[in-house]
Amino acid sequence: MRELTDFQIEASAQGEGAKLAFRGPMTVSSLGLADARLRSLDESIAAIDLSGVTRMDTVGAWTVWRLSRDNDAKIIGCSEEAQKLVDAIRKADSNDHSVTAHRLPLLERVPAHVGMVMAGLGQGALQVLGFLGQVILSAGTLLRHPSRFRGKALVHQMELVGVNALAIIGLMSFLVGIVIAQQGAVQLRQFGAEIYTVNLVGRLTLRELGVLMTAIMVAGRSGSAFAAQLGTMKLTEEVDAMRTIGVSPMEALVVPRIAATMIMMPLLGFYSAFLGIIGGAFLSSLTLGIPFFTFLARVQEVVPLHDVWVGLTKAPVFGLIVALAGCYQGMQVKNNAEEVGTRTTAAVVMAIFTVIVLDAFFAVFFTNIGWG
Repeated sequence: MRELTDFQIEASAQGEGAKLAFRGPMTVSSLGLADARLRSLDESIAAIDLSGVTRMDTVGAWTVWRLSRDNDAKIIGCSEEAQKLVDAIRKADSNDHSVTAHRLPLLERVPAHVGMVMAGLGQGALQVLGFLGQVILSAGTLLRHPSRFRGKALVHQMELVGVNALAIIGLMSFLVGIVIAQQGAVQLRQFGAEIYTVNLVGRLTLRELGVLMTAIMVAGRSGSAFAAQLGTMKLTEEVDAMRTIGVSPMEALVVPRIAATMIMMPLLGFYSAFLGIIGGAFLSSLTLGIPFFTFLARVQEVVPLHDVWVGLTKAPVFGLIVALAGCYQGMQVKNNAEEVGTRTTAAVVMAIFTVIVLDAFFAVFFTNIGWG
């Protein structure tokens, strides 16, 4: 039978308050009923007698310390072991020593944070270069041993990256072409030059917006999928299992995704530019009085061929950046499922930012070589 804690209240002869005397064990298993009775006491307690206590744990020590603190009572008859527990509870419950985290002044904290961010960016850039080196080595290995290349995985990724994206990229490009034609016509109408809307739509979609908008869409759609898929495989230890059986994750997972994206990006970019021109021709036939097929014929006359080559040259580079960012971030997942979401977001941001920076570089480069 379980032994229960009992207590009694003895009146003090000096009238300074009652003495509360405990008997038996003061443990978590024996204080249930006694605790409810103790909380309903109305008497003023001047002393707490623990001489009759046989055992005490942390719950019993906290009960004694709470009674002592609330009634300003002294503790008597306490054994050495019980006294250590009560002192530990008193120290832990004391509010005299508040703990605050060390915080640098604002003028020091901001430069320190900026320095940490810049150091992290530098370290991340080195890691991305190392990852790119692994991709190149894996691609070289597959070129030397073509039988190890997974053609079905490549075709499957081409379907996911390219074929399944045709609808959303086509709709986006068609609407962007309409917007460019409408806004361009409004501005050119001030000079009586609405006919040059054809030049604006044709060159802008073929040279810049077609491949750029496609890269951004692929980054948000396929780049994020790469990061999430590979990150989940890292968490479920599928990547480690592949290494265990002698299969290279770079060859089986990363290279097919990068190759599929680089192959499909020029096709998607050209498809996007074509539908952008169709959108501009559709709006021009409705609002500018330029017949639909006349608009398309005029595009062939005013858009130089090198504009097409500019867009097709940038497309595989943008595809490499998007796929590399997604695969790199996915392969960096280590700890928990939350990191999958964090790395997926980082992959999209990294890809879009790098694509825009490279697009600016290409604009300057092609202008300097006479393809402006």
